Amino acid sequence: MRISKIFLIIILLIFFIPFSLFGQEVIKISRLTDEIDFDGYPFEQVWNEPTLFPLVMHSPNFGADPSEKSEVMIGYDQDYLWIGARLYSADPSDIVATSKKRDEESRNSDAFGVILDTYNDNENALIFYTTPTGSRTDYTISNDGAGGYGGGGGRGRGPMNMSWNTFWDIETSRDEKGWYVEMRIPFSSLRFQNNNGITRMGMILNRRISSNNEMDTYPAIDPKYGYSATMKPSLARTIEFEDIEPVRPIYIAPYIIGGYSHNYNLNEEETQYIEEDGPEFDAGLDVKYSLTSNLTLDLTANTDFAQVEADDEQVNLTRYSLFFPEKRLFFQERSGIFNFRLGGPSTLFYSRQIGIVDDEQVRIYGGARLVGRAGKWDIGVMDMQTEKHKENPSENFGIARLRRQVINDYSYVGGIMTSRLGTNGNYNVAYGLDGIFRIFGDDYVDVRLAQTYETATANVPLSTDPTFAGITWERRSDEGFAYDLSYSYYGEEFNPEVGFIMREGVQGMNTRFQYGWIPGETSKFFSYRGMMQFRRSTRVSDGELETMEISPGWHFMTKQGFGSFLEFQYMKEGVEEEFSLSDEVDVLVGEYTFMGIRGRFFTPQSKTVSSMIGIEAGEFYDGKRISIEASPTLNLSSSLQISGSYEFNAVDFPERNQKLRNHIIQTKVLFMYSTKLSVSVFVQYNNLDDEFIGNFRLRYNPREGNDLYIVFNEYRGIVNRESVPERPPFFGRTILLKYTHTFRI
Repeated sequence: MRISKIFLIIILLIFFIPFSLFGQEVIKISRLTDEIDFDGYPFEQVWNEPTLFPLVMHSPNFGADPSEKSEVMIGYDQDYLWIGARLYSADPSDIVATSKKRDEESRNSDAFGVILDTYNDNENALIFYTTPTGSRTDYTISNDGAGGYGGGGGRGRGPMNMSWNTFWDIETSRDEKGWYVEMRIPFSSLRFQNNNGITRMGMILNRRISSNNEMDTYPAIDPKYGYSATMKPSLARTIEFEDIEPVRPIYIAPYIIGGYSHNYNLNEEETQYIEEDGPEFDAGLDVKYSLTSNLTLDLTANTDFAQVEADDEQVNLTRYSLFFPEKRLFFQERSGIFNFRLGGPSTLFYSRQIGIVDDEQVRIYGGARLVGRAGKWDIGVMDMQTEKHKENPSENFGIARLRRQVINDYSYVGGIMTSRLGTNGNYNVAYGLDGIFRIFGDDYVDVRLAQTYETATANVPLSTDPTFAGITWERRSDEGFAYDLSYSYYGEEFNPEVGFIMREGVQGMNTRFQYGWIPGETSKFFSYRGMMQFRRSTRVSDGELETMEISPGWHFMTKQGFGSFLEFQYMKEGVEEEFSLSDEVDVLVGEYTFMGIRGRFFTPQSKTVSSMIGIEAGEFYDGKRISIEASPTLNLSSSLQISGSYEFNAVDFPERNQKLRNHIIQTKVLFMYSTKLSVSVFVQYNNLDDEFIGNFRLRYNPREGNDLYIVFNEYRGIVNRESVPERPPFFGRTILLKYTHTFRI
């Protein structure tokens, strides 16, 4: 493998470019001297003691005075971080409250939240949000909120982990002057470091005023940092606490599950469907213990994920693997520690490799996970054991990850090791070394090296065959000139079986240049930018073209919340092996040149009805393609939401008399009786595979850690198709009840 001299020069420059660190004011948080009446009305005398934080408008007009008055106070006692907010409104009828849902992702409601970089590492943070209904949303941010340049609306993996949950409480209230918040976060739910009695964290405060499509923040945050600017830990203000030593409780959470299933499964010869039914009963246990204020040990036995929603249906019009996001809660806490990105969705560790085989859940006997921070070191260790499933043996999965701050507060070096060991003697082991360096301003350089070793391969350490290498230089800004320059190499035998690889045995360049404007208060536009992408990769085996793309594009956002992205594509594809788009449609071996367009249009998410509409059209290999997608959301009230999506794909190869017509329909209805009780119905249909998937879920969550689920799932065909063997009336039908109760010791 030859690496261009320019990349060696770049790596050397990283260590010789001077770094400038600027001091930042540290704000001391006041210790409370009296108890707070936790009722969602922060007006008693004790709320005059905490530190007061003024908000500044982030959007639509950066730096302007907020349209509504806000008073945000923060204090603490020995057990809790207390946040109070008086969120005034000149006309209370303008207050928008459209959801009571736990972990609401919509930007439709008014909202208030706090972002806490608890380790003050400028990269990872915990986020706590609420709305006027008292809903609770918590999630994590990793990689400083950086997830690549947006606008494409793709299904990639971003820096936000919405599935993460922890223990905290919220109370809200309303009157004729506005709405009010009291937030109580136990220090035992936060992971932080105490140095000589002093604890420092990064903090950002956000208020969303939906009727004005407005976001106010503390501190002032320049919108040039893009869509995730208001959640970037590197832009947080440092706050300081004295002498906080939280108790370290043990959380013991047993669960029981009972129900009935009725399934039809193909026999090994695939000559007939075998009917299987019967009762289901199971039980398991999760244990969480804080070894220190910044190290947490999780233990799990007979882990179950019966309540998790089904994956979204996708159609694959490429020759590469599809990526599905992780939805299982056990793998969520501090999951950013285990990130080792290889480019795009590819990663050295992909938790869905554990306990899922051929889209079927496999029993996880148990495991352990240790995550946290010691000094400047991020630490993540995990070990899981799964049972035998059909031809797949019982397997052990191991992951160890270390990262350390170096040079400045925004730069890291680290390493990872993964292992997959089967009881049949098969093994797959991978290691990786990486570093991300902020070299000046908004410029970052990311370098990565990884290798894999497995059964029945030569496993030569100095060979490039089992090796991945990558380097990226990017400027993270939506204003002015920005870029993303990367090179990656995937060896032919590079195969991380605890990871996810979209493309194997390729090497190439990917470059993106853009110039953006944020025109200011006098313009109707919030931002707009022009972009140019060029990427080219070749096969390692023969050096021939794998894929090439030249894509100029344009993106804009208005201050009212409308947005659009349009891209023209010039493509070249070198197909070495024939691949199928469906049972009747194939792409043949050869080299193809074709052109098309790709676009997305977004309506304001702050409105009662919002939608995303997308289109891809043009030439496609030796034929034509058009794909249309629409994703409307209807917020009828704070108790009822209806959302859905429709995707249509038409592919024609007229010279070969082949065509594909694919429809994917998804509908979700969510009824929220309160913030504790909700019912959801989620149905999907994919005509290409004639798959109907239905999911009914009732959740009762009287307090964090206590959950009752009633779940009904059905998987069946809709169209009466002739097939051999004859298809059953349905493939699977299950009803389950699951209850989890958390004991705090």
